[in-house]
Amino acid sequence: MNSAVVFNITICIIGVLLLTIHIVNILLKNGNRKDEKNLLVFFVFTALHFAIYLVFTLIKMNYSSNTYIIASYTIFYIMNNLEVFLLYRYFKSYKELPLKTEKILTRLNISLFAIFVLLDIVNIFTCIFFTSVDGVYVRSQTMMLSQGYQFIMLVAIFIVSLLSKKLNTREKVTFSIYCVLPFVAIIIQNIFKCYAIAYASIIIAIEILFAFLSIENNLELTKQEEKIKDAQTKIMLSQIKPHFVYNSLSSISTLIEIDPHKAQSALDDFTEYLRRNLSSLTETRLIPFEDELKHIKTYISLEKMRFGNKINVIYDIQTKDFSVPPLSIQPVVENAIKHGILKKINGGTLIIKTRKKNFSYIVEVIDDGVGFFSESVKDDENKHFGLNNIKYRIEKICNGQILVDSEPKRGTRVTIIFYN
Repeated sequence: MNSAVVFNITICIIGVLLLTIHIVNILLKNGNRKDEKNLLVFFVFTALHFAIYLVFTLIKMNYSSNTYIIASYTIFYIMNNLEVFLLYRYFKSYKELPLKTEKILTRLNISLFAIFVLLDIVNIFTCIFFTSVDGVYVRSQTMMLSQGYQFIMLVAIFIVSLLSKKLNTREKVTFSIYCVLPFVAIIIQNIFKCYAIAYASIIIAIEILFAFLSIENNLELTKQEEKIKDAQTKIMLSQIKPHFVYNSLSSISTLIEIDPHKAQSALDDFTEYLRRNLSSLTETRLIPFEDELKHIKTYISLEKMRFGNKINVIYDIQTKDFSVPPLSIQPVVENAIKHGILKKINGGTLIIKTRKKNFSYIVEVIDDGVGFFSESVKDDENKHFGLNNIKYRIEKICNGQILVDSEPKRGTRVTIIFYN
């Protein structure tokens, strides 16, 4: 076994092992974005590419024929092109390119890929790139042209990444390195024949790509966590408004003379309400729905103390066995009461429902208040106690969603879905 064969086998084994680790990491991650799914496809194909080349190298040590060599290398030429094709697919989805740029690059990518794959097949009959003599791979003088598609697309990705305004410096360097290393390696490999230098460069480029993008993902995750905390703070502050505190304390003060026992109970509710709001400011984990429900009932108790029978509440709680972000449902209930029911002269009815459906838990907050145009929630982030902030937290923390259905004079239905 000569040094070139040892080198090639080692590179293939290392490549398959490293790519398998990266593939498992991506598969174990929840809620992969579109670009990460494309990266997964790219890694799976590259691992397959390395594995096939490893098998080819091992078989070739004991068996070779002109037919076997031509068939195998034709497959590798096509796979080399397909690898760059998938790299562009991932690059395009990582950060959306300007529409005009994307159209030009995509057409160029598809056209060149089709042309060069066709040329690889034509080579079987014409030997324009390579042939086999007595079971030995022999390159033609025009062999470098076979890699034209790879050269053009790597240069195109390199230029677009450098000029992109959406990529930061770290991302530009990462994609540039990935384009430059294989480009240079292909040229070197044509000088040092038999050594799979291009495959080695792909491993190095992939490790740099994965390492840099992992850093980028961690930074993005930190930003999201800060945004979630900011949203949580805004919601908490929106809950403790001076007029609410003043009105609640005024009502309790009035009750002290009329009904001291009821006043004590109301004061306990008010204290509990403030405590839960303040504790939610530093709470980062999910809490049992039952805890959120207690907070909802505390708030409703305080409002009923002030408005009496103007607020009617129906609880249809079919399940409590799930968790929610703190202060994710109570603000929706408050919104329904203050901006829905209490806007009506005679008040109205609030329905709070929970149920389990397939692999999700559904919470519905329904009121027969004045209603509003659902689109207005999207237009004003400060409306309805920051419903957009709640929506962001639910989506990011527990992969849930909020659906708002409302019309003026008809009332509002807010559906919150928490997925397992």
